[in-house]
Amino acid sequence: MDRPVVVGVDGSESSLRAVDWAADEAALRKVPLHVVYASLWERYEQAVFPTGPGRSEQVLTDVLVVAAAKRARQRVPGTEVTTEVVPEGPVPVLRRAALKACALVIGSRGRGGAAELLLGSVGQAVAGRADAPVIVVRGDHDNRAGARSRGRRVVVGVPDKPADSEAVRFAFREAARRGVPLEAVRAWHFPAYEATDHAPFVGEPARVHRQRAVEALETGLRAPAEEHPEVEARRRIVEGPAGAALLDASADAALLVVGARRPRGRFGLHIGRVTHAVLHHAACPVAVVPEPG
Repeated sequence: MDRPVVVGVDGSESSLRAVDWAADEAALRKVPLHVVYASLWERYEQAVFPTGPGRSEQVLTDVLVVAAAKRARQRVPGTEVTTEVVPEGPVPVLRRAALKACALVIGSRGRGGAAELLLGSVGQAVAGRADAPVIVVRGDHDNRAGARSRGRRVVVGVPDKPADSEAVRFAFREAARRGVPLEAVRAWHFPAYEATDHAPFVGEPARVHRQRAVEALETGLRAPAEEHPEVEARRRIVEGPAGAALLDASADAALLVVGARRPRGRFGLHIGRVTHAVLHHAACPVAVVPEPG
């Protein structure tokens, strides 16, 4: 059986938008959709419903999860939708769900997100640790194929080690599913320690660094482009910080794809500065794709 698209819900408006995106993604991939609610409800339900023990899980299932599933079925009729409520914290539950998913979709904020938290703690932790592509739904972009996607494109940041990049391959597949162009972005900068005021040397090192960026971009695109000849691949070389270049490209993109290398055996979040920046500030949904360690 094909692996499903999994979406995490918590009743927030952000998670409902994630349900919409996940339903569209499941339809594009022609796979089932699995709706997951990870709850710590049983640990404090007496404080919330002191006169109604035993009803909280039923209320959550009926009102939240079933409603999310109904929303998905109405958006994409014919899609197989299953649901699950797990009385645990959301990060371990979603990480386990990702092991059996082709993609995990979450909202950018939870119910407790304050205005200054541009990405909720759950979203950041899951994006930094899951072993499947994690799509964090940001912005007001729609995921439907067809007319609403016309003029849009999938943007991917080409990493420092571009050969066999899972992020680039993922981006090509997403562009092919939507029938939109792919824009591959590679940023470069002129190291400060190489700067010089001597006229004979000005410009030459910059050309070298830019050429390296061009070569890295072509290396990263070569194999995926051969696998998806139907996808129009546009190249974009930008001088400056990679995060700024990707944020600029996200303004009118359907999806922004970045890779994340997560060394095994390390604690904490395994996302770099560029991934952190786009997860907090991108104007479109962001897919974080695990790269080989």
